[in-house]
Amino acid sequence: MNHFYPKFRDCLADQIAPAPRIFLDKKMPRGVDWPSELRKALQESKILLAVLTPPYFDSPWCRAELHSMFAREEMLGLAGLDQPQGLIYPVLYSDSDNFPPEAANLRRSWWDFKELATPEPVFQQSRDWHDFHQKVTELAGDLVQLLKQVPEWRADWPLIDPPDPVLRPPTPLPRFDR
Repeated sequence: MNHFYPKFRDCLADQIAPAPRIFLDKKMPRGVDWPSELRKALQESKILLAVLTPPYFDSPWCRAELHSMFAREEMLGLAGLDQPQGLIYPVLYSDSDNFPPEAANLRRSWWDFKELATPEPVFQQSRDWHDFHQKVTELAGDLVQLLKQVPEWRADWPLIDPPDPVLRPPTPLPRFDR
């Protein structure tokens, strides 16, 4: 949020006009029905840019997005032997050693930003900021090429709902007997 998203948005806008819309759930208007808005955004999305972190795989909503795009790729015959390009565009943003086994289902190459994933604003003043900018620019250019290949929108895109309950119940406090 501090630097990847704004830099990605700007670099993408530098590559193609009009700039593609980027859905980010943190930018949703107040008062909207959150699950409905997420489903609508996923239904209308052409590509899933998944920023892979351990919390990403811990979120039922993120996993539902991922499985919805897997289902769409399967429906279209993408990300397979005959058509290897898919609609899921993974960006590795933290320690992949601690990802759950489910992450192995991605079976695709990803952009590795682990070495440049410093969320503190002071990062923008560091020497690594130039390398970060170059890498995001390259990612944006790659994504623009992929956008040109994306199939036309269809109303029957599959949507996988997250499991209930949406929010996990709090962990119970330990009880101690005297």
